[in-house]
Amino acid sequence: MIDHPSKDLARFAANLRFDDIPDPVLRRAEDLLLDWFGSALAGKGARPVEIIERFAQSMGPPSGPSEVLISRRGTSPLFAAMVNAASSHFAEQDDVHNGSVFHPGAVVFPPALAVAQTLGRSGRDLLAAVVAGYEVGIRVGEFLGRSHYRVFHTTGTAGTIAAATATGRLLRLSPEQMLDAFGSAGTQAAGLWEFLRDAADSKQLHTAKAAADGLLAAYLAHDGFTGAKRILEGAQGMGAGMSTDADVGRLTDRLGERWALVETSFKYHACCRHTHPAADALLEVVNAQNLAPEHIARVTAHVHQGAIDVLGPVVNPRTVHQAKFSMGTTLGLIARYRHAGLQEFADHFNDSDIVSFRDKVHMVLDQEVDQSYPARWIGKVTVETGDGRTLSGRVDEPKGDPGNTLTRPELEAKALRLAAWSGAATKSEMQSLIGTVWKLTAVEKVNRLLGDSANRH
Repeated sequence: MIDHPSKDLARFAANLRFDDIPDPVLRRAEDLLLDWFGSALAGKGARPVEIIERFAQSMGPPSGPSEVLISRRGTSPLFAAMVNAASSHFAEQDDVHNGSVFHPGAVVFPPALAVAQTLGRSGRDLLAAVVAGYEVGIRVGEFLGRSHYRVFHTTGTAGTIAAATATGRLLRLSPEQMLDAFGSAGTQAAGLWEFLRDAADSKQLHTAKAAADGLLAAYLAHDGFTGAKRILEGAQGMGAGMSTDADVGRLTDRLGERWALVETSFKYHACCRHTHPAADALLEVVNAQNLAPEHIARVTAHVHQGAIDVLGPVVNPRTVHQAKFSMGTTLGLIARYRHAGLQEFADHFNDSDIVSFRDKVHMVLDQEVDQSYPARWIGKVTVETGDGRTLSGRVDEPKGDPGNTLTRPELEAKALRLAAWSGAATKSEMQSLIGTVWKLTAVEKVNRLLGDSANRH
């Protein structure tokens, strides 16, 4: 029998039934939905997000069954998925899977919600589609490997396949059609890190296009449009063109036994996840020693190569969003405010004391940290004080990782905070939404989640 992992992955995604999914996986999917929803609302008012929304308004239908969260309007599933995906990746609070270095929620939930609303699918259908999208997208990210992430934004590339999977599951594609959807999604997959050097807006475009192009691929397949049958592992497929260390075995790793969705982490700090391990390690030191920023002469962050690749180019951040990819800025906010949240970045990223602290921070490649990555994201810092002391901090599981996760009350508080930050939803609207999410399996038809059209039980 000839190995055909793309086909095996497509068969798994097409045939996955709600009843096949263990209860803890479903509960985690609900957690991730609420977490994504807060991030999507937090993008309201952000300039790049609003530009994409204006584009959607000008190009898409003026009304429709699918909900654009930041504007409360309805449109087609394509444009709703596009805007919601852009919005959910702006505040840097959306989930991340460590092993694949991939943000699944930003590209899986937008098309899944839009299509479920259009087709009138149930909450159970929505959850099954989401699980399928996570399982496939994470494995594609792992398959593409570390070399891929050095140049490509995995959320834009693997995310296109993940979006096609979730959409295809809701369209009830056959395994053959799902494989065609993979082919059309993979040939569109894109997203390059170069934008960070210029503080450009491309990160929102990556998620917007991944969600929309994945949806497009699935709808085309549903109507008979064919795609490459080996888009992942083929001689001229994604692995060949986008990676030097692609591992085909990761594509079908324990399908149906290992549920990669539950390995996904929540973001605690409002910045690039590569900064979080060092931020938590520094927080441990400053809390234990009651250190003020002025007492710190130098901070060495011991990091993996991926952190250097992504954060290294950002030496003088010019915008709030670019500052979230600056290790020095993040650690400066941690040292000053003991938290690096939305408010701290928005109000203080360019304060003179934060800029001064940024120059005290240096990243060095650490063999232990690098060898553990991406399966584990260890945080290690060395802090040199003005009075000559050398202090060390270490965190093996940053806040939000599966072993140090956010509880449901913490997730609710985070979602409320994100919605309040942008003014996208009131507290009462969010509380109603939270109740809907926690009872999603009882929802017979997924309608609007905000405002007067929200689901009622």
